[in-house]
Amino acid sequence: MRALVCHALAPDRSGLRFHADWPEPPAPGPDEVTLQITAAALNYPDLLMLSGGYQFRPDLPFIPGTEGCGTVIAAGQGAEALLGQRMIITARQGLLADRITVPRTAVRPAPAGLSDAQAAAFTVGALTAWVGLIARGRLRARERVLITGAGGGMGLAAIALARHHGAHVAAVASTPERLAAASQAHETLLIDRANPQIPLRNIDLVFDPVGGPLTMPALKSLRRGGRYAIIGFTAGQAPPLPLNRVLLNEIEVIGVRAGEHGRQNPMAGAAAMAAIDAHALKPHIGLSLPLTEAPQAFAAMASATLTGKAVLTP
Repeated sequence: MRALVCHALAPDRSGLRFHADWPEPPAPGPDEVTLQITAAALNYPDLLMLSGGYQFRPDLPFIPGTEGCGTVIAAGQGAEALLGQRMIITARQGLLADRITVPRTAVRPAPAGLSDAQAAAFTVGALTAWVGLIARGRLRARERVLITGAGGGMGLAAIALARHHGAHVAAVASTPERLAAASQAHETLLIDRANPQIPLRNIDLVFDPVGGPLTMPALKSLRRGGRYAIIGFTAGQAPPLPLNRVLLNEIEVIGVRAGEHGRQNPMAGAAAMAAIDAHALKPHIGLSLPLTEAPQAFAAMASATLTGKAVLTP
């Protein structure tokens, strides 16, 4: 089968190679299924894994890709009822290929209102937005929430979810194109990525997947007793937090790992997944390319010029 395979870890992604004849995945065992992948979406952890910069480090060589959509073409004992069904797939690796074998617990029916590309790009952004804003961030109606990286897939999912829950949304992005995609927010702010300034104040909750130089301006926007949800560091590691400010303003710093949230507490994870499926937020697909052109998609993500999600198709 065709697959995109990482053979060596490198910051420039030079260890990534396309193969037209990679070995097929194993046949499904009990409660496992094999799927023909119709679309796979890229996420920032996929990019980090190619350089060894993510907390999960698969053994080399490995096929990247953590979310996608596909059709069940083979099923092991106990999973036969899933044959022929169109499913959303979540895995820690392996989706940038023609086929994959996973436990039946790694798939769920794709919402009828989503295309294959939208279904592929739906889970990670929506789940992280739900855990960061609702489960961990405790967002309430009429609160003011600041969302950084607002033109990316994660940020756009957070904007839609926060609005759905009645919050007042302020969106921050670093390019006019990404800010335009965030037009559902009540307020938008264009920033200089290298030297960001955020004049907003009295924010109740910050949802920040960006970090880096944006951390301090975002932290200063919080009201007394506000909450800062750390989602990730797409702009690099944040500077050391000024704990005196955190103390004096009684700020709550919240770490968010949506996948780990469910792994550590399966009941909470299942509830979060059910919640996002009920909303079925439609992700913005900013780039769709064939699997053979995956390096171009990774480059767009690395340069922070990608609006929404990148999807790879057969």
